[in-house]
Amino acid sequence: MRCITLAAIAAFSLASTSAVPAADKKYDPGASDTEIKIGQTMPYSGPASAYGTQGRAEAAYWKMINSQGGINGRKITLLSMDDGYSPPKTVEQTRKLVEQDEILADIGSLGTPTNSSIQKYLNSKKIPHLLISTGASKWNDPKEFPWTTPFYPPYAQEAKIYGKYILKELPSAKIGVIYQNDDFGKDYLRGFKEALGDKAGLIVKEFSYEVTDPTIDSQIVNLKAAGADVLMTITTPKFGAQAIRKVADLGWKPTHFIVSVSSSIGGVLEPAGLEPSTGLMTALATKVVGDPAWDTDKGVQDYLAFMKQWYPEGNPIDGSNQIGYLSAQFTAIILKNCGDELTRENLLKQATNINKVSLPLLLPGITVSVSPTNYSTFDTFKLAKFDGKTWKFFGENISTAAR
Repeated sequence: MRCITLAAIAAFSLASTSAVPAADKKYDPGASDTEIKIGQTMPYSGPASAYGTQGRAEAAYWKMINSQGGINGRKITLLSMDDGYSPPKTVEQTRKLVEQDEILADIGSLGTPTNSSIQKYLNSKKIPHLLISTGASKWNDPKEFPWTTPFYPPYAQEAKIYGKYILKELPSAKIGVIYQNDDFGKDYLRGFKEALGDKAGLIVKEFSYEVTDPTIDSQIVNLKAAGADVLMTITTPKFGAQAIRKVADLGWKPTHFIVSVSSSIGGVLEPAGLEPSTGLMTALATKVVGDPAWDTDKGVQDYLAFMKQWYPEGNPIDGSNQIGYLSAQFTAIILKNCGDELTRENLLKQATNINKVSLPLLLPGITVSVSPTNYSTFDTFKLAKFDGKTWKFFGENISTAAR
């Protein structure tokens, strides 16, 4: 079995990231000579529970790191709480993490509506709210919310790739859109329409759904009835699988785009059916675990070894596990760069001074950068089409925003 060492993690910290030099130890609540305590909220239950495995992957990662001595000699304690993807519950759990458990930082919490409910609270208390698992554009706002940074690729920027592709390759398209009625879905929709520009009239019908809805079958039926021959599916995993299945059940054959959030082979496409998923298109920033093309890639091999040893009950081809692994790796880099100055202020400083760090599961040529004036971690993608077994990339890397 391959061994993933802390030295390998240290190698990710490029010379361009600024580590704190040797100095007197400084601690804020949640840090000590022996421990770094961090917290997060995850939907282990509720309508977005498919994402819950992400938190479990992160917890497994910290178990591995602790078995190797921790970060700079300190063990990591992750308090990962279930919020059921319900903002009121997120507020309740986050207040407990801050006021009772006294975490150093909130790191990796998942969801756009859920993080929206705690952003002002955490910023007012100057608690680092880092690497949140949502790509809404609102998170890149260092002026108003300096303590909040995202990890997920920007939704609006990703959506522009689909719009531009349609304009070039499908200029007479009749587009139907299904989107989640919250900041998550509206951000994707905004970017998609911005890319279409004065051709936004190609959208013949759009329908929204609520995350609490049991099904989106009626919306899919109505989009087909509207005469759409291109379908833009902007959903979380549960509803992404529903859309794929319903399109197949209707015998409908649109050119079908699905956002990266719902592109997981293990978490969405397999439950929906690999045959119905064939032909789907998406844009990705990560390598495709399970594709033989990456079998000899060291980053993929290390990830698979990690899953086998530390999270054997998890599905390695579930994209949520890959995001959890990447997020924890990035967190490890930031914590390591804090050295012995484990204050909230220094943690934010290290998290917002990252320059072109390459994480092992990202596609070649894609790096992570965060500056004090630009919190967007990465904005480069590559289009991919599902061939019934795996995502196959085509074209070149596409950068959607200039730094």
